[in-house]
Amino acid sequence: MSLSFFGCTVFRRMESTMKIAGFSNRQIISPGAIPFINSGEPLIQKSPEARRMRKRLLERPGLIAVKRGMTCYFDNKGRRIPATVLEVDQCEVLQNKTVKKNGYYAVQMGAGFRKPENETKSMLGHYREAKVSPKAFVAEFEVKSKDGLIPPGTEIKADRFKVGQLVDVISHCKGKGFAGGMKRWGFHGGRATHGVSLSHRTIGSTGQNTDPARVFPGKKMPGHMGDISHTIFNLEVLDVNAEKGYFLVKGCVSGSNGSYIKVRDALKSYGSHIISDKSSSGASKEKEN
Repeated sequence: MSLSFFGCTVFRRMESTMKIAGFSNRQIISPGAIPFINSGEPLIQKSPEARRMRKRLLERPGLIAVKRGMTCYFDNKGRRIPATVLEVDQCEVLQNKTVKKNGYYAVQMGAGFRKPENETKSMLGHYREAKVSPKAFVAEFEVKSKDGLIPPGTEIKADRFKVGQLVDVISHCKGKGFAGGMKRWGFHGGRATHGVSLSHRTIGSTGQNTDPARVFPGKKMPGHMGDISHTIFNLEVLDVNAEKGYFLVKGCVSGSNGSYIKVRDALKSYGSHIISDKSSSGASKEKEN
């Protein structure tokens, strides 16, 4: 049997099969041709709008606060809770960023005060346009839609958060300089005696031998410690005083006293709700009980 005869036989069989399926002869180019069938759009869209909708963003922006230190907070049962005092110092909206102009929705805020002679002309014009004083710290909060935008010049106060609400705190932690593996990563270290000399605080082996013959990226080793942005999730708001411009959060916050931090609504809520039914004062709690 020749190859030409075999090819013609296969072509005729495919032609009859395609006629039964409802396809015309014009769609068949070769014995191995497959007719084009539209499968629809892919499930994952790659447009900027689709990527933005997939991101885990908040409905409203947070605020900029100043870390003033730690204190003790006593609840209505007399339990002592370590708390951090966060002051809201002249936090005002500077600018709104939109998808049409910037590709995303965000609210730019500034806090504190800086002398005009220490600021650049471009930033002075930026503050003048928003009708606010020069700021010592500027940051932005990305939001999900245009409903979360705030008009420029609006002052954000401490009562933006409620007592019992969970918040995330983003701050710049203190720099520790060059640190070893035991301090930086909590390694156990070597033995004190019995054959160990000059290697008591080393990290030990950093990889294998000939295979793979390299150190894997991300290996925990000695190096510069701290001086990076750090986020602490789900800190409870213990007290809010809008008149004096401060609020308390449970636990500690990274960074030195006097540093500016970003506070937002909890992005990862592990409970059934974000804001609890706790009141703003201990007296009202006792009445409810």
